[in-house]
Amino acid sequence: MTSKKNKARLAKESSRRIKKKSNPLPGDKVEFIDYKDINLLQRFMTDRSKIRGRRLSGADQQQQREITNAIKNAREMALLPYTKRVTSTRAPRGERRDDDSGETTEQSIDAKYAELADSTLDEGIDEVVETAETVEA
Repeated sequence: MTSKKNKARLAKESSRRIKKKSNPLPGDKVEFIDYKDINLLQRFMTDRSKIRGRRLSGADQQQQREITNAIKNAREMALLPYTKRVTSTRAPRGERRDDDSGETTEQSIDAKYAELADSTLDEGIDEVVETAETVEA
């Protein structure tokens, strides 16, 4: 038995009309989906080179299968990319200057890391020499 809430939800969902996406292939008079037709295949891919689903593309099941196979073949032949790198548009990072040294913050951080690495390396070598001397004695 269904509850009252479920009945109300089902009635609300059944009243919605889902707009069917039109099939783009008959409009373009495409008879055969070829893996070499890059312009056609890119219409069925997202900006990140993912294959669009049937609901988004509007193709029927058989056409969607043919499109998918054609895209995969074109990727194997290096006609289409597997992925595209999409960069977000961010404002460029301004270089901040330290007041006393005049070098950028990134440069000063790199210099500090280099100094720290050198000091830990020197300490590590001193410890190895001390342990070697104690072993010899």
